[in-house]
Amino acid sequence: MLARAINAESVVEVGTGAGVSGAALLSGMSDTGVLTSIDNEAEIQRLARETLGDLGFDHIRARLITGRALDVLPRLTESAYDLVFIDGDRTEYPAALTLAKRLLRVGGLIAFDNLLTDGSIADPASRNPEAVALRDVAHALRDDDHWVPALLTVGAGLLVAIKIAD
Repeated sequence: MLARAINAESVVEVGTGAGVSGAALLSGMSDTGVLTSIDNEAEIQRLARETLGDLGFDHIRARLITGRALDVLPRLTESAYDLVFIDGDRTEYPAALTLAKRLLRVGGLIAFDNLLTDGSIADPASRNPEAVALRDVAHALRDDDHWVPALLTVGAGLLVAIKIAD
């Protein structure tokens, strides 16, 4: 839905998984859109490529990159993406936000999955690394005038923001 809402042509996904979220993103993108999906695990990406192929997505539309997101994101083209979907290591969400901000065009969207997974983000006493990182990314989006954020309470929670300025 998010990809369709902005007629996305170029999307970055952090955390390829089995390819299900990538397929959903591709379904919402324009027919010529390209998904760049990043994951540490080559075997996961092999399975995702199979899933995408089984669902009828041409391999040209899905560029799968094996590597750590924080190492790959800086190598992607600045202001060239319409949507960045992050569903990887939650402790890396704040750093991923910094890198994704450079990648997105004005009017582009960023989405962080699993913000409400265990409820610890709402507990200020919770100091586990994931809870701290989730609070940090939520506060960073809220406090930065370049973003208009919203927390969607669907599933495990989706933090979405539109980039309104460079």
